[in-house]
Amino acid sequence: MEFLLQPLTLLTFFPLLGVLLILFINAEAKNAIRWVALATSLITFGISLWVLAMFDASNVNLQLVARYDWITVAGWNIQYFLGIDGLSILLVLLTAFLTPISILSTWTAVEERVKDFMIFFLLLEVGMTGVFLAQDLFLFYIFWEFTLVPMYFLIGIWGGPRRIYAAIKFFLYTMAGSILMLLAILWLGIYGGTFSVPDLVALGNIPANIQWWLFLAFTAAFAIKVPMWPLHSWLPDAHVEAPTAGSVILAGVLLKMGTYGFVRFNLPLFPEAAVRAAPWIALLATIGILYGAMVSYAQADVKKLVAYSSVSHLGFVMLGLFAMNPQGIAGGILQMINHGLSTGALFLLVGMIYEQTHTREIKVYGGLWKITPVFGSIMLIVSLSSMGLPGLNGFVGEFTILLGAFGSQAIGNTAYAIASALGVIMAAVYILYMFQKMFLGPQGEIVDEVKKHGHGLRDLNWREIVTVVPLLIFIFWIGLYPKPFFALMAPAVEHLVGMLPIP
Repeated sequence: MEFLLQPLTLLTFFPLLGVLLILFINAEAKNAIRWVALATSLITFGISLWVLAMFDASNVNLQLVARYDWITVAGWNIQYFLGIDGLSILLVLLTAFLTPISILSTWTAVEERVKDFMIFFLLLEVGMTGVFLAQDLFLFYIFWEFTLVPMYFLIGIWGGPRRIYAAIKFFLYTMAGSILMLLAILWLGIYGGTFSVPDLVALGNIPANIQWWLFLAFTAAFAIKVPMWPLHSWLPDAHVEAPTAGSVILAGVLLKMGTYGFVRFNLPLFPEAAVRAAPWIALLATIGILYGAMVSYAQADVKKLVAYSSVSHLGFVMLGLFAMNPQGIAGGILQMINHGLSTGALFLLVGMIYEQTHTREIKVYGGLWKITPVFGSIMLIVSLSSMGLPGLNGFVGEFTILLGAFGSQAIGNTAYAIASALGVIMAAVYILYMFQKMFLGPQGEIVDEVKKHGHGLRDLNWREIVTVVPLLIFIFWIGLYPKPFFALMAPAVEHLVGMLPIP
């Protein structure tokens, strides 16, 4: 009983209770299934706030630890080991926060096999939360791979016309990188006699040449998940074909599993290799920032534009993490949260207009603001947030990252920061281009097309507004007063930077 009531165990596995309840509900009782799934996710979010209330940001060690022997055979000791610290607390909260919002967005968007959809979505929450809390490499790998299964089905069953292709591509890309990581995990387990991350970090005697190969093996898995250029090609297909809720959780949380992996494992476990790789990672991140921005501008499909923008935004995150100073790493972690809020909101809004028009072609829209002023106003705020307008969340993260990159000894070249700063300007170009084409100017042909079917475009209803407003609150909160968010991670970030052998 003590095990089940442990806060992190409860937070991780509580969605399984919702899955169990849904299994006993008739598949035709769609609203009942939706309400059970929503209530389960809201209670899980409440548990995450309980965890936050018990969290001591000044303590750099793991907190609320649940640690039990799990598999002991032939000298191998694999543990059920969960813990939380300043590097993971915000990502755990983001996961619990975005899940009920995503479920609420499906109320009218998902009508087929609602029971199966909600089961997969709650299972996905279990896997994502476990990834951010697991402190045993073997347990982490199980959670990491587990997230593939529900996401594969969410894309493959409820996705768009090319859903099977996108789902298989997503699965194969992620699995390919994960195999290399598994081999590295096995090597670490044999070499260190444990899979415990804190114990392996404390051991700290991995030869530099071995560190390099282990670093590359972990990087293969994490870089694909981020995704870093040039390993990004699975992302646009997965985003475009996924249902709206799937796109929100994919952008908001699943991509952050990759960036989190670099912070949690690559930097502390392989510090010498990480410092050696920093200039190369910075180069790839900078290319990703500029490439993602240019390709976003070239898109005719608004959902694909938002998808490619993730390549650019997560390039900023990687640049910050491998600046390897407090400003860069803290900015990178905060930008993970910012991207989840802003891009998650963009996918929600695109999904809401798609429900009415059944097209995502930018050219057929126009003058939407006159017809849907609430939708247009919210879209404007979220768009400005995504392009990094001062006063909104995106600016805080990008500014802090660039500050860290300019003064980074690990990167050793300010050219990357200067080039990346151009990405901020390019983001304004493609975001404002999209907004101008869709919301300003004369009415597009889609308005006439909708009228032919006997109805006009409606503005957001109360459910859609309730879905988006929580994201807007945090967009303004982080933009105007980011101190509480930085305070949660600052001691842990300082501790991590102190472990790195920066010349």
